[in-house]
Amino acid sequence: MALLGIDLGGTKVAFALFDRSGNMRAKETLTLDTRRGAEVGKLITISAALKIASADSEGDPVEAIGISVPGISRREKGTVWAPNIPGWDDYPLMREIKTVAEEIPVAIESDRSCCISGEIWKGNARGCKDAIYLAVGTGIGAGIFVNGEVLRGAHDIAGAIGWMALSRPFKSKYTICGNFEYFASGEGISRQVSEYLKKHDRYQGELRKGPGEKVTTQDVFSAHGKGDVAAVSIIDLAVEYWGMACANLVSLFNPEKIIFGGGVFGPAVELIPAIRQEAEKWAQPISIRQVSFEPSALDGDAGVYGAGFLAMKHHGYSTY
Repeated sequence: MALLGIDLGGTKVAFALFDRSGNMRAKETLTLDTRRGAEVGKLITISAALKIASADSEGDPVEAIGISVPGISRREKGTVWAPNIPGWDDYPLMREIKTVAEEIPVAIESDRSCCISGEIWKGNARGCKDAIYLAVGTGIGAGIFVNGEVLRGAHDIAGAIGWMALSRPFKSKYTICGNFEYFASGEGISRQVSEYLKKHDRYQGELRKGPGEKVTTQDVFSAHGKGDVAAVSIIDLAVEYWGMACANLVSLFNPEKIIFGGGVFGPAVELIPAIRQEAEKWAQPISIRQVSFEPSALDGDAGVYGAGFLAMKHHGYSTY
């Protein structure tokens, strides 16, 4: 029996085949490049069809599919809102995938829910009843596991903490992605470079690129490692926001662990002690002493493991 997990991100999509024990048998990652709207859907459906056909030919057919999406999965309608994918305001992903998987059970969840599920299933949150996955990539989200269940909210939007209000006064520029995400997501860090360069005309350091060259988050972390003044300022600000957000999560949910993942953690893993130090200033004092801050054990695969877990759960097999 094979389970197909699909993890859609803001810039790429991963496909992985799992057995019932959660062992990953094969994985492929494709970049979205300039695709948008239905082009992204077509990439997913064609690739899924190839995976299904390949599993069939090997005599181990796909029996369920789980899909992790970067936004809101509207389970009743089978549509997806994904703000970082142009044209995905209410995209009919379930209808699309069913064109190539008509007889196969399919479940779609937010990437936040899938990431914490992946860590509970095969990562650093195994054995936890209360844990949080802080996903920092193109955007920011939190997978929240409470009393042994993923917290989804009344309309499947729980954990959209990119909109967490962490500074004042309110500015209209926060409406595009939220106050927290504006400063401390991967896109937010790149955005802070642009704002820094506009304010500091005399700066001629690592992050001052030529015309038309975009500064990436990786560039910022590389410059930070060299002590570049702009990079240090930008990353210090991100650490402050990550710390405040973690403090709020600790005070609200009293988790056993906060797991840090997503593309930014990655290079930001070494900052986890500094994030904890910042969180300790703000959090409920007893709860913060009881929580562990840890990197993801699954690196960039938490979402696709969670999608595989979702497929298994949706098929009715025993899970955690």
